Amino acid sequence: MQKGVQEDKKELQMGKKSKIKVLMVGPARSVHGGISGVVNHYYEAGLDEKIDLCYIGTMVEGSKLRKLLKAVGALFLFCAKAPFFQIVHVNVASDSSYYRKSFFIKAAKLFRKKLVIHQHGGDFENFYGQQLGDRGRLQVKKTLSMADAFLVLSPDGKRFFSRIVDEKKITVFPDSIPIPPAVEKQYGRHKLLFLGRLCKAKGIEELLKSVGELSEKYPDMQLYLGGIWEDKALKVLAANSSNLVTDLGWITGDEKKKYLKECDIFVLPSYFEGQSLSILEAMAYSCTIVASDVGGIPQMIEDGQTGILVRPKDAKSLMDGIRKALEDDQLCACLGVNARKKVEEKFSIEKNMEMLLEIYNKVSGN
Repeated sequence: MQKGVQEDKKELQMGKKSKIKVLMVGPARSVHGGISGVVNHYYEAGLDEKIDLCYIGTMVEGSKLRKLLKAVGALFLFCAKAPFFQIVHVNVASDSSYYRKSFFIKAAKLFRKKLVIHQHGGDFENFYGQQLGDRGRLQVKKTLSMADAFLVLSPDGKRFFSRIVDEKKITVFPDSIPIPPAVEKQYGRHKLLFLGRLCKAKGIEELLKSVGELSEKYPDMQLYLGGIWEDKALKVLAANSSNLVTDLGWITGDEKKKYLKECDIFVLPSYFEGQSLSILEAMAYSCTIVASDVGGIPQMIEDGQTGILVRPKDAKSLMDGIRKALEDDQLCACLGVNARKKVEEKFSIEKNMEMLLEIYNKVSGN
């Protein structure tokens, strides 16, 4: 009996030892943004139970000094922990995110760790092509090529990054979400929802203009904005249309679910987008999606099948797309049902996590 217990303990210990040890870095999980949302979904789905996972937040919201102190502290913590892990998984976007994460990428290689770079930034092409000179682009190539595996959100991302990183290392690895129970959606309510950063690059100016013009024909229409304002002028513009626009602030949890259930149309007129968790969430709640034809969005939304695609930075195209949704309840129902089906089949967190574990196994040589 005692021998059996000892064997069980030994097997349990061996099982624990066999877990892949991954040190992951990215913005603090409390930060309002897509990368934090992705990481939190992994924890909700139990990734930390399938592998030995340690997460280090490298950025917090607040002043430049607060961000600097967080980054420096995170790098010291990373160097203390890195020797005890097999794989380093770096979540990176563009601009300051790239510069900050480049230190962690280089440190990971100094520790001779297997390196997974997970690229999330929708505006990296502009950052690389317009903001950097030849020397800067050469440094980016050198840094990103340190990856043993390079994850991008969409085929469009793979086409671009294959100019920088060995294509054999690149995997199209879309974002994913936990799929909620299906809801019975009521179309024709003319309730529009936006979730995300409230700024020019998200197309908020065009959205407010479109809603204002369409309100003459659809006086019952309401636009709900869920997010944090990054542009004071746009906030004033929205406040001037308070009869049409409701400012929800940043919403999460049950409050976010409430609006995803109640609103029949979801709008995201971004200028650029790697991929969008908010679109996936809206698809899962059978919303009619009206979104820009940019970045990874066409991977999720097929025009006329799972949503309506519009041209970015084009108020007329956006207005025409929203009008299609407002005037045709049957079209909305069809698009909403198809969107729900697609997110179940292609973007569930369980399938995504299986794929990530395969990548970890391949990189580690298991």
